[in-house]
Amino acid sequence: MDDDATAVLAANQAFYDAFSAGDAEAMARVWSRTEPVACIHPGGPALHGRELVVESWRHILGAAEHPTVRCRGAQAHLLGDTAFVTCYEDLGGGVLVATNVFARRNGAWHLVHHQAGPAMLPSPRPARPTPDPKPPGRVLH
Repeated sequence: MDDDATAVLAANQAFYDAFSAGDAEAMARVWSRTEPVACIHPGGPALHGRELVVESWRHILGAAEHPTVRCRGAQAHLLGDTAFVTCYEDLGGGVLVATNVFARRNGAWHLVHHQAGPAMLPSPRPARPTPDPKPPGRVLH
């Protein structure tokens, strides 16, 4: 793994560390201050702008029993000074799939978009199918 991918995954982990700790200030530090940001919480509307996004996290993390989440299966995908991470969020009672988008400015990666929703965990790849002994029918394409 190269240094950029490692740095993106560290920024992604900082997001989940703030989330699990219920630390609204750490969460605010994860989000970009210079780029447009957006966030879509499961079942919620699209939130646009840093003020709305950070306030939504303050509300979630300020709840008496904020969710505890564990990130697993994180994979970084680099696109120059932009990167996205796909991962699963283990909430104890369920699993969400998430995409987190980061932008690099002045050498640091900051979150610009988060979206999570319900998902099933991927199943192992099935064994190769047994060839059909019948001759193929008409080919459509």
